[in-house]
Amino acid sequence: MRKFSLKDVITLTLIALFFWVIYWVLGPIYTTLTAALTPFGLAPAANDILEGVWVMAGPLAGLLFRVPGSATLVETLASIVEMFIGGQFGAAAVIAGLVQGAGAELGYLATGYKVWNWLSLSLSVIFVTVVTFVREMIFYGYSKYSLGLLITLFIIRLISTFIFSGVINMMIVKMLQRSHVVSN
Repeated sequence: MRKFSLKDVITLTLIALFFWVIYWVLGPIYTTLTAALTPFGLAPAANDILEGVWVMAGPLAGLLFRVPGSATLVETLASIVEMFIGGQFGAAAVIAGLVQGAGAELGYLATGYKVWNWLSLSLSVIFVTVVTFVREMIFYGYSKYSLGLLITLFIIRLISTFIFSGVINMMIVKMLQRSHVVSN
């Protein structure tokens, strides 16, 4: 099994910084979307609509680097930077980043870190969706919502995560492979 090289650590750090910018931009969008959905009783859906973007870094890092821990490392680094630069979620972002990275990691772990294709990425998407949804149930009170709303929120989160962390991440990896920035 391959280990992190210095080049890997530097590249993972750059990916984390890139995603920090995305997360920083997403904060005000989240606030606006929450306000827009509140009159309809759907404020929690704002988080689930955007969740796929918030968890993109982990599945992407896992697929690109193929090293155990890369998904967790990059999500956690991005959230630490987000916190220190003044992101609206503060230290809670670090806990979220750690949970998101660990959830994404489970998909690659499920294949023994030997399969690096749609299967492992899909497993990563499913695991990160479930793990982050459980986190919301514990930390943000989702457990108090009706079963119908919970199912709706979960489906929204799964679709968002599949589109951003699945489809778009695979497109990014394929583009990087075609340009020979990374190997197949």
